[in-house]
Parts: sequence; C-alpha cells; structure tokens
Amino acid sequence: MRLMKHIAFALLVATALTGCNDTLDSASTDLKSVKNKVEQPLPSRILAEMQKKNMPRNSPIMVRILKEEGKLEVWKARADNRFEVIKSYDICAWSGKLGPKVKEGDRQAPEGFYNLTPAHLNPYSKYYLAINTGFPNRYDQANSRTGSNLMIHGACSSSGCYSMTDEQVLEIYAFARDAFKGGQTTIQLQALPFRMTAENMVRHRDNSNYDFWKMLKAGYDNFEVTKRPPEVAVCEKKYVFNQQVEGNGTFNAASACPAMSTPPALVAALASYGKTYDLAYQKALDKFDGKVWYEPSEAERKAVVAEKRKGRDLAYAPTGTSLEAGKLMSQSEFKAMMEKRMAAQNKPANTMLASAASSPRASSAAERMKQDRLPTASTPPQTPAPTTATAQGTTTVPIPEQNPLAYAAPQQVTEVKKKPFWKFWSTE
Repeated sequence: MRLMKHIAFALLVATALTGCNDTLDSASTDLKSVKNKVEQPLPSRILAEMQKKNMPRNSPIMVRILKEEGKLEVWKARADNRFEVIKSYDICAWSGKLGPKVKEGDRQAPEGFYNLTPAHLNPYSKYYLAINTGFPNRYDQANSRTGSNLMIHGACSSSGCYSMTDEQVLEIYAFARDAFKGGQTTIQLQALPFRMTAENMVRHRDNSNYDFWKMLKAGYDNFEVTKRPPEVAVCEKKYVFNQQVEGNGTFNAASACPAMSTPPALVAALASYGKTYDLAYQKALDKFDGKVWYEPSEAERKAVVAEKRKGRDLAYAPTGTSLEAGKLMSQSEFKAMMEKRMAAQNKPANTMLASAASSPRASSAAERMKQDRLPTASTPPQTPAPTTATAQGTTTVPIPEQNPLAYAAPQQVTEVKKKPFWKFWSTE
C-alpha cells in the first residue's frame, strides 16, 4: 500500500513538472518525426488550449517580443476579437544590447512595429525555418536606418536576429501559417525593449534610447487598453497609433502629420489607464531613487548561460537575458565599477559616468514625471470625452474594429477598404 502511495505521488509530481514546463517553454516536438516542417500542425496540447480559450484555429495572431526578458509571445484572437497570449517562448539568442537597430552591421536586433505578410515566411531558410521581421519599415527608412535579412529563425545563433530553437520556430511558423490560411493578410510584430510598465520605464529612464521607447510605449498602451493590435502609421518620422485622418489627409512617413484625432472613447480609456500608470510611476521613482541599472553587454549575457552550450553544436549560441546578467546598483557602486573598468583600459572614467550615472532630465521627481507620463505624440488635445458603461456601471473598454486590410480574406479587401476601422462593442 505504501509503495502504491509513493508511485502515485511520483506520478503527481511528474505531472506537475510537465505542466510547469509547458507553461514556461514547451516546444518539445521531436524534429526527427517531422515529415513536412512547412505543414507541421500545432501540437495537440496547444490546440486544446486554443479551444479552452475560445480561439478559432485560424483566427488572427500578433507576435510580441520583449527583448530584456528574452521572451517571444504569440497572442491570438478569441471569438470576441480580443487577443490573449496563447504561447510564450524563451528567445534562445539575440545580439547586441537594448535599443533599436540603426545601421547595417551594428549587430542590433530591431525594435518597433512591423507588418508580416505571407511573403515574409521563408520555408527554405538555412536556419531551419525563418520569418523576416520586415526591417526596415517606413519608420526605419524615414530615419535612415539600414539593415537587411533581420529574421526570427531557428538554430539559436544571432547576428541581429531573434533566434529560437528549431523546435520553437516550428511552432511559431505554424501559428503564422494557420492565421494566414484563415484570411489574415498582415500579422503585427511588436518588438519592444521590455514590458513598458512604470517600474521598467523608471529603471531605464537614463538610457539614451528613452525618448524612442516613450514613442513605442504609446503603441504598447493602446494594445494594453484594447487588447487589439493598434493601427500603426508613420508621419513626421515618428509612429502614431489608432489615429483617424480627418478630411482627405494621408500619412507620409517623412512629411507633416495630417489632421487626425483619437476616437473619444479611446481617449477616455487611455486617460484612465494613464492615471494608474502615473501613480505607479511615482512609486517607482521613490523605489529607484539613487539607483542605476547596469545594462550588460552581449558577452556578459552569454557568460551567464555558458553551461547551455555544452554538448551542443558550435553554432549554438544562447545569449541569456539582460535581467539575468544586469544589475541594479547604487550610484556610488556604479561609479566605482566604471572607474575600475576604465582604469584597466587606461581611459578617463567620466567618459561613461557622464551618460550612464547621471540623468540629463528634470531635476525633481515631479518634473520628471510630467516629462515621462504617457506619450502624447498620437494623442489630440484633451477634451471632455464620454465613457461607455454597461448596465452594471462598469466602463466598457473600446475595441478597434478588425482592420480590413489585416483581417479580411484577400478577395474581400476591395469591398471593405473604405469602411472606418473603429467600432465599439458593449461587454455583453
């Protein structure tokens, strides 16, 4: 009897561990059993999870990359048109540091909002399978950023790409393939430096890329509020999100923005979201007062996960995450570390301290919070806006209607092209 109890307990533990592995990163298909990698179906466990979440098999998807965490998330539309995470993968390798790709050869992985089409799928990649990120997009081109062949691919080796394991990219490719089969014509890729929470924004407030990240945060916030991929446009060499063009205006990446506005209900929802964010931001300023985040180099990230390379092919090069290798330090600790490092290189210590240990921004916490609150690049002047409520009194979150160019079947695009993309549903 006791033996049976031990066996039952062992099975229970094994089941629990399997569940944990599935939650964290469960791309475990035996590649030797795959006869046609391009048409390989998603594993049954994922299909079951989709059914549980009321997600049609061929419904649209969105891909979100969180560079600092080393995560690639696949979000999928439920039957109610809201998106929810269906799978999160550990990125095996990404090169460079936090920050956008600027020029060919800088080894940086892209950051921004990209549109993936069926033409971006590469079934013949030497890295097992690949999906082109679409870099450079209109924003990148308008800002003279250069680079080519920036991919999400297998093989776990990166030189400017987001590299997964072959097992992972097999699933990611299948998600995209099925969504395209369902009629989705463009899949949005959000490549972000980190989750754009108040704490993370404060922690990185002295980074030279901060203003660029504030612009990306406007798109991040729109998605958090609506749980729908935002409509993305580029004008005046900047991103704008969920904007309705007034009159006959058009978006041109390098020209002045046309007259445009944000739907009132969305303005109200973003304002509510912003109030919560501002409170969290103030708390984060107090929490990180006098602290400096040390951003690790690619080599430092690789050192943390060096053990993972043992017994693998030489090309297999996991890079680890910035959170694993980075450090939150006091300003004095950071200064001492930089002085020691510069002394070893026989260079003046203040060359790095000036940009990293001190902030060129506002001197007071209040002034800094005014600068760093929700970005306003795509937000019109604040005017009183109605909020929609249910019978129970709870506020209805606005949801952008399906973008006809992204979600209609190709043969339907001509018919629905002129329809407005905004519509708000009740929570019924």
